[in-house]
Amino acid sequence: MKKIGVIGYSGPIDKPPVLELKDLCLELGKRLARKGYVIFNGGRDGVMELVSRGAHEERGTVIGILPYKDHGNSYLSVAVRTGLDFQMRSFILLRNVDVVVSIGGEIGTAIEILGAYAMGKPVVLFRGTGGWTDRFSQVLIDGKYLDNRKIVEVFQAWTLDETLEIIEDLLPLS
Repeated sequence: MKKIGVIGYSGPIDKPPVLELKDLCLELGKRLARKGYVIFNGGRDGVMELVSRGAHEERGTVIGILPYKDHGNSYLSVAVRTGLDFQMRSFILLRNVDVVVSIGGEIGTAIEILGAYAMGKPVVLFRGTGGWTDRFSQVLIDGKYLDNRKIVEVFQAWTLDETLEIIEDLLPLS
């Protein structure tokens, strides 16, 4: 079972900045589900809800790793209520995935990108989506590392096809 973590903006799906990413997130969820990947995310609103909805429409599996007493969005296959705060629950999510895809995001996403890197999990920055996803691209060492230890490569993709190609190269399905 190949597991993909999708991180990014939280917030209402009908307002910026999430609204501008709606089609991209829905399609990412659909395409990951069609390929048989299990999707992990924070289980809430924003990018998480849209990716979950896309996967749900294709009968994919989405595991939401939730903070506090949050019940999660209605598209989750499994909602894991951790009882933890937002940052701590993120580390549970990261420990359970093979690759992380980042779409936009604020400080929680930045923490998740750094956490994934520290754990040696490859990160795909989906460029042009704003937030910390685009900011991190500006500080990469040799265009692909977050520090001089060069723990794991951080990839950059500008399209959905590029993102999926990177994932498939890292986690062949056959």
